[in-house]
Amino acid sequence: MKRICALTTTSILCILAAHGKADTLGTASTYAVLGATTVTNTGSSVLSGNAGVYSGTAITGFPPGDVINGSIYAGNAPALGAQIDALSGFTSLNGLSSTGNLTGQNLGGMVLGPGVYTYSSSAELSGSPLTLDFEDLNDATIVLQIGSTLTTASGSSVMVENLGTDDNVYYAVGSSATLGTNSVLLGDIIAEDSVTLTTGADITCGGVIALTGAVALDTNDITNCSASGSDVSSVVDSPTVTPEPESFALLTTGLLAGAGFFRRRFFA
Repeated sequence: MKRICALTTTSILCILAAHGKADTLGTASTYAVLGATTVTNTGSSVLSGNAGVYSGTAITGFPPGDVINGSIYAGNAPALGAQIDALSGFTSLNGLSSTGNLTGQNLGGMVLGPGVYTYSSSAELSGSPLTLDFEDLNDATIVLQIGSTLTTASGSSVMVENLGTDDNVYYAVGSSATLGTNSVLLGDIIAEDSVTLTTGADITCGGVIALTGAVALDTNDITNCSASGSDVSSVVDSPTVTPEPESFALLTTGLLAGAGFFRRRFFA
C-alpha cells in the first residue's frame, strides 16, 4: 500500500512530516525567509516563521505581507546568527557524497528517493511533476546539490510518496533560485546568491535563504513547520492510503492560508 501526496497550486493530497532541520540549519531552521542584502515583498504574502536579513537592514512590504508564528529580524544579532548557521548548513550539504549525477536532466517526471543528487550546473523543474519517494523511512533526507541556478516553471508541482516522520528536502543552489508563477515546492532552498518567488509561488514546510543576495516575494505563502512547532499533519486531514499509485483522493483544496501553506512543498 502506497501513500501518495500531490502538491499542486490547487490541492494537497497527504500529510508531511516537518521536523529535524535544526541539526542542518541551526537557528536558520525557523526562518521562512532569510536574505543577505534585502527582503522585498509585493502583495499579500504570508510567512509562517521568522523573516530576517543580514548584513542588510531592509525588509519591505510587511504589510501588506504578514509574518505569523515568527518575528522580523533586520540587521541584528539573531539575523547574523541565522546567516552564519545557514552558511554552515550550505557547506555541509554541498560536502555530502553524491549518490546520483542528474546534470542536464529535467527534474520533471523524475522519481527520487532518499539520497544526494548533483547538478554540475543548472537544474529545472518543468512539465510532469517531480516525485519524491521517502520509502517509508524516518529521518530520511533528499538533497539536491545544484551548481548554478534552480528554476521551476509556472504551475510546476511535486508529488510525495511513502513518507516517514521527520523527513527533509534541501536544495543547495550555487547561484540563484527562481520559482515560477503558481508553482509549489517542498523543502528548504539555500542559495548562495538570491531567491525570487514570482506571483503565487509557494513553499510548504520549508523556507528560502539567500546567503549573499536578496529575497524577492510576490503574493507567496511560505510555511516553515519548524517555526510553528507543527507538522503538516496538524493542519491537513489524514493521508489517503491507496492500493495503487494511480488512485488519489483529494484531501483538501486551495491553499492553507496562515497556518498552513502550500500549494506544494513537502516538508523538512
